[in-house]
Amino acid sequence: MKKVLVLFMAVFLTVGMADSARAVTFNLFDWGFNADGEEISSPNLNAPGDLGAALNATYTTGGFSFTTGLGTVGVKVTGVGAHSVVSWFDHEIDESVNTYFNETGSTSGITAAGQTWEIDEPGWVDGDIYEHLQDTVAAGSFLDDGIGISTHGNTIFPDDVSMALGWDFILGAGESANISFVLSDTVVPSGFYLAHNDPDSLATIYFSSTLEIGADNPVVPEPSTVILLGIGMAGLVATRKRLGKRFIKG
Repeated sequence: MKKVLVLFMAVFLTVGMADSARAVTFNLFDWGFNADGEEISSPNLNAPGDLGAALNATYTTGGFSFTTGLGTVGVKVTGVGAHSVVSWFDHEIDESVNTYFNETGSTSGITAAGQTWEIDEPGWVDGDIYEHLQDTVAAGSFLDDGIGISTHGNTIFPDDVSMALGWDFILGAGESANISFVLSDTVVPSGFYLAHNDPDSLATIYFSSTLEIGADNPVVPEPSTVILLGIGMAGLVATRKRLGKRFIKG
């Protein structure tokens, strides 16, 4: 009998360890950037024709994965006057294991001056976060600094989660702004951040950002700029069974 109990415990521990060691799958389903009213985004949610070149912004994406949606995107902005830059990401965590509508969002810390944010259902049902990305102009972003708040009806989580962070700022003569948008599966040590959590997988994506304004020093553009954004778009034309969109964006 003792041998049977020992064998049972060994099997139980082995199964438990195997399950806990299973790698969590992160997938970037949709994304978008808007710099001063000029939008660059993936093709899943936006209407054809929304893509456009950014006149005041240069994107650096060499440290970012368009597959997992983890890493860092850099944005350099130039030009005297008011500017607004917003980034939006729709991640799925272990979607094939526990679907995409079991997730929640939260915030931590205090926003910096000019920083704006939003957590919402991405827009397939009632969320208006993608519309706020589109509506952003140089004079300011339209992110509502809230969780699940929508003009089409507030979202009650858990549900499908997407996150957006942005900055509103002013540049003087000879100045430029360098923005970093950072997405990671490890907790942010300090400052304000958004969190996208899958309680069934015990996994979280942390979204933070920094803004630095200083003297404009021209740099040689890296090859990982808007060209790589185009590569990311080509690789994200995946389809998925979801509820129909509330309306056609555009």
